[in-house]
Order: sequence, then C-alpha cells, then structure tokens
Amino acid sequence: MLSLREISDRLEIQDLLSRYSYAIDERDWDRLDEVFTPDAVIDYSETGGAKGSVAQIKAWLPIAMERFPRYQHMVATMKLELEGDSARCRTMLFNPMIYTGDDGVEQVFFIGLWYRDRLVRTSKGWRIAERYEEMGYAHNVPDMPPVPSIGNGKP
Repeated sequence: MLSLREISDRLEIQDLLSRYSYAIDERDWDRLDEVFTPDAVIDYSETGGAKGSVAQIKAWLPIAMERFPRYQHMVATMKLELEGDSARCRTMLFNPMIYTGDDGVEQVFFIGLWYRDRLVRTSKGWRIAERYEEMGYAHNVPDMPPVPSIGNGKP
C-alpha cells in the first residue's frame, strides 16, 4: 500500500511533468524555471536537438521551435522510482507537430519518445535536475534543415 507521502510525491511529479508540457506548448519559456533546478542539464541531442543548461535551452527553444506553428506534448505512462528526496522517472511522450516549409505548406508528423529524468525535492517542490530525451519513433517527418545548435542563431 502506498503511503500518503508517496501518493503526494507521485501526484506532484505528475503535475511537474504536465507543467513542463504546458510551458513548451504555450511557448512560455520562463515557466521552465518552475520545472527545472537552476543547475539542471537538459539533453535533447538524441532527438536532433541541443544539450545545455536551463538558461541555454531557454534561449535556444524559441529559435528551434519557430518553424513549428503548432505542436502538443502529451505525457503518458511513467515508470517512477522514488528514493526519499530524489527520484528517477521514465515517461512516454507522444508529440504531434506541424512543420511549415519554405513554400508555406504545412505537414503534420509524429514523434514518440521517452523522457528519462532525475528529479529532486526542493524547498519549492519537485524539480527536474536532469532530463534526457530518448528517441522512440518518428512518422511522416518532413525534409527540413537541422535545428540550430546552441549559440548558432537562426538556421
């Protein structure tokens, strides 16, 4: 039987993962400060993105995501291992996206991946200390230029 603390921790972590998705989907990059620890490492490199600190990723995301007029980050089943004030979590993500090419034509495509996170309890609640995107699959991905690296500016 789960203790009240474990139930609370699980719900708080589930809420944390939802807050991440909403921050990304609403392009509210500053809300990521409420999701990650200040010293977090975020690694999107396996899925074609960048790796860096929260500040670096917050500066990179508007450039990387501007080519996608609409998208949704839908988190689902998570495998959570709680250990006191820290946790490990592997969470499924289904990510439909729309890409607008140089010709103005929109194409819908789908990405399935897992977030592999290390989480910590802080004085402000649970936060992600490390996030790694693990590629699962992609369907109907359009031909598009690579996403810029951190610090390289617009593609």
